Amino acid sequence: MATTRIGLDRLPAAARAAVERHTGPLLTVVEATEGFNSEIAARVTSATGAWHIKGLRADHPRAWTQRREAATAPFLAGVAPALRWRVETAGWDLLGFEALDGHHAEYAPGSRDLPEVAALLRRLGDTPCPDIELRQAEQRLERYAAHPDDLRFFAGDHLLHTDLNNANVLVNDRAPQAPQGDRARLVDWAWATRGAAWLDAGYWVIWLIASGHTPASAERWAAEMPVWHTAPAEGITAFAAANRNVWDEISTADPDPWTLRLAAAAATWHDHRETA
Repeated sequence: MATTRIGLDRLPAAARAAVERHTGPLLTVVEATEGFNSEIAARVTSATGAWHIKGLRADHPRAWTQRREAATAPFLAGVAPALRWRVETAGWDLLGFEALDGHHAEYAPGSRDLPEVAALLRRLGDTPCPDIELRQAEQRLERYAAHPDDLRFFAGDHLLHTDLNNANVLVNDRAPQAPQGDRARLVDWAWATRGAAWLDAGYWVIWLIASGHTPASAERWAAEMPVWHTAPAEGITAFAAANRNVWDEISTADPDPWTLRLAAAAATWHDHRETA
């Protein structure tokens, strides 16, 4: 369920002042149009720099997502934007990330962004999982697995993002000097999870199919991640089945075009796995 977005100018004066103690007086504020989870989401500039601010009221039902992002941020160098500051005051929890220049990744077949995303997921696969509180993948998928025994495939000790929506991948347009494969970053770590190393590649498969890939093409891109080759075939099929159930539930409760598109993609992948 989407969270109602409000402008930065509607923050309590004390919260706004606390932000400006980190930034200096704000010169520009551009409210974000992407994303569903934050009440505050804006790119701001001052004489000293630029930041992306996201926030929720401290008593919001999803306030835990702010804590999750703040907890994971120190461990994500080279994978996610750096967290520069955090403000908890006047009933608000606000995070100030480095502002990135770039575009949301394009997942369509033939996109030049696909190798960048694959390289990003390889970097994530090499990132040690921090010793912080995270949900386990098998816990998140427990209600959706076709068989209880399937949950063993999802367990592991790797750090996962789990929300490979292309809007959560930014590809830098202003870093021509950066080596190929080092221009993409993952944002929005609210659903960070601990689990089997190959699961993020599996989550990407669903978004690739939703963007026009065949299941076979999507799995070829997943195979760009070495960890994909550690997954047993039956585990991949079990994951596809569980995610079909996840997206069936989401699209039934909230039948927007994008949820229906993801539900269709998940079903297409599962059917492919069942008949391959």
